[in-house]
Amino acid sequence: MGTDGWTSTSLPYLAAASGGDAWAAEAAAEGRRGSQRIVRAGRVAAPQEVADLLGVPVGEPVVARRRVMYLDDEPCELTDTYYPLAIADGTALAGTAKIRGGAIRLLSEMGYVGARVREDVTARPATGQEQETLLLGPGEPVLQLTRLTMDDTNRPIQVDMMAMPPRRQKLRYEIRIG
Repeated sequence: MGTDGWTSTSLPYLAAASGGDAWAAEAAAEGRRGSQRIVRAGRVAAPQEVADLLGVPVGEPVVARRRVMYLDDEPCELTDTYYPLAIADGTALAGTAKIRGGAIRLLSEMGYVGARVREDVTARPATGQEQETLLLGPGEPVLQLTRLTMDDTNRPIQVDMMAMPPRRQKLRYEIRIG
């Protein structure tokens, strides 16, 4: 990607799409190529932050999907998505195959519709695995975007934890008042 930055907005990833890959569509709209690779999926023990956000005990099984996102064939984001076991166990969310229409669409079809989203963005040192996967130099930090999606009863249905190099990212939030 070199010096070409990337501006990302969250909205396309929060509503069930009419079909296709929201990431690929967002990149294509900018004349770029977006792709992803699902590294692993299945049950994991909920780490502290995920347990707190999903409202489950630390170590309780949850379903997690790890993806590496690519922009023009260069890794630009490492995304871990977590779901409560009661929602995702035994579904395509627990597998490594690409989900037709995307995870948000599948959740919606299963009756889990996001109504409220909270995002927190922090900067932190990259882990060794993040440095390797995202092709970061020594000491390069990452932006961590943590997104909690809740239904209309404020029940957590999904947690996304994304790590991305700040030198390649710009996050944009547009808020409509009233």
